[in-house]
Amino acid sequence: MPAKIPATVVTGFLGAGKTTLIRHMLQNANGKRIALIINEFGDLGVDGDILKGCGDETCTEDDVMELSNGCICCTVADDFVPAMEKLLNRENAPDHIVIETSGLALPQPLVRAFNWPEIRTRVTVDGVVTVVDGKAVTEGRFAHNVAAVDAQRALDENLDHETPLSELFEDQIACADMIVVNKSDLLSDEESTALVSRLKSESRAGVQVVKTAMGALPVDVLLGQGIAAEDDLDARHEVHHHHHDDEDDHHDDDDDHHHHEHGHDEFESFVVERAEITDPAAFAKHVADVIRQHDILRLKGFAAVTDKPMRLTVQAVGPRVDTYFDRAFGTDEPRTTRLVVIGESGLDQAAITQALSA
Repeated sequence: MPAKIPATVVTGFLGAGKTTLIRHMLQNANGKRIALIINEFGDLGVDGDILKGCGDETCTEDDVMELSNGCICCTVADDFVPAMEKLLNRENAPDHIVIETSGLALPQPLVRAFNWPEIRTRVTVDGVVTVVDGKAVTEGRFAHNVAAVDAQRALDENLDHETPLSELFEDQIACADMIVVNKSDLLSDEESTALVSRLKSESRAGVQVVKTAMGALPVDVLLGQGIAAEDDLDARHEVHHHHHDDEDDHHDDDDDHHHHEHGHDEFESFVVERAEITDPAAFAKHVADVIRQHDILRLKGFAAVTDKPMRLTVQAVGPRVDTYFDRAFGTDEPRTTRLVVIGESGLDQAAITQALSA
């Protein structure tokens, strides 16, 4: 059976920065062919135009599908599953599918839809990414423009207009595998540290919370989480079980014009090389311990195992470490262990290198 195509669900309120995050991802896709499903709704539908205009061969106009008949998690059977089938049935199937929900769509019903028989053997939820407006959440508003949220609530007759934003926010946090604190450049160091700590305490164990500005998150951090969220629904409890509000993330945080040259300088990566290892299971446990101690986001690479002809692949998302033997070492290939470490700026490279080399 061919491998399932990974899909990433991106959720978050109006103005949090979903579209900006996705646009940045497309412009830095490194050849990965990405298809988009965008839950357009109402009269503010410009996300599709923004993303179709990204001018990148990895995401052409044909790779962007817009669903505009209402909130995506209320129209799973009519809109979402057929859209997924259309993408999966294409001759040149995408390498990855990214789904941008409307701002107040609940992620849980959407993740649940990946268990529908029409698609469950062909696609998997790589991870749920919840984008939050760091400035608004710090100020207790959840969304940059609450009036705009309320205006769009009224556009979909299926939606509950009374649900507090706080409950919808809780649902988005409860379902997240990664929480992106956007607009971190508008916060003081103390505010951003406090918000990250709060979001970590309010989310499930192992959920990664990262800070960024203008949605500039490395593709290696955003994609490739390998969560299979559709198999883990019980852990993603819903506060709000029924119909809900909808608005879109259009004209987004581009309106805020915070002219800061942030971006990949918020993150860093480096390579650790070491000699052969002797015990893959013990090494994986050791790597997980180092990741926890130093708050590493991703770690990936290859290891040489004493007396084994095969190369051991090592991939870690947070403290979850996967290892498998992928192929034999070439005759001219050095039998060394080489690991790429990725995290937010300020990693203690010397301490991490020493720990991983132990």
